[in-house]
Amino acid sequence: MLDGIRWILFDAVGTLIYADPPVADVYHAAAARFGSWLSVAEIGERFRRALAAEQACGTPVSEENERQRWRRIVGAVVDDVPADGDAVFEQLWQHFARSQCWRLFDDVRTALANLHGRGYRLGIASNFDDRLKRVVHGHPPLARLEAVFVSSDIGFAKPDVRFFRAVEQRIGAPPAHIALVGDDEASDVQGATAAGWRAIRLDRSGISASPGTIRTLAELL
Repeated sequence: MLDGIRWILFDAVGTLIYADPPVADVYHAAAARFGSWLSVAEIGERFRRALAAEQACGTPVSEENERQRWRRIVGAVVDDVPADGDAVFEQLWQHFARSQCWRLFDDVRTALANLHGRGYRLGIASNFDDRLKRVVHGHPPLARLEAVFVSSDIGFAKPDVRFFRAVEQRIGAPPAHIALVGDDEASDVQGATAAGWRAIRLDRSGISASPGTIRTLAELL
């Protein structure tokens, strides 16, 4: 699976980390403080729709663009407190910048230690903004990651090939020597494959039987 690979890059959310409490619960608590009557289930469904509608589609991204994108997402999810919409957004933006609001999956610590011990160079390649660097810094097991690449800094989001080319340039490695491990079929698997990287799909549910799919990070070894 890793023959010829020098660099292993990981997607972040859903691959290495997850929100705890879950996103819908956090949105619900923040919105309720400002008088929203939406249920957790309603917010969860609204969030999925709003996030899908705001996926980057080949357009340049930046820190400011990402902040405005998330402002629109929050506004679409919590639309029954318009007068306090900015306040809800600010609370949520700051919440997800805190490392303690994210947890590592159980297999992360051991997998990274073992991969590092075998000489692989490790990093993150994520559709996120600069907040991710603060989150990573707050989790000691992630210190083995040499680089954290986020789309807002790269200027393009996965699966845009320009994201992958920029990462290649920064780490000084050709596509054939890089693997991307991620849970998203389009952004991670299809994007990496199109760029000539080794794509490894992580499906923690165990549903997918596609070649190159793993259920835990331990299977990388």
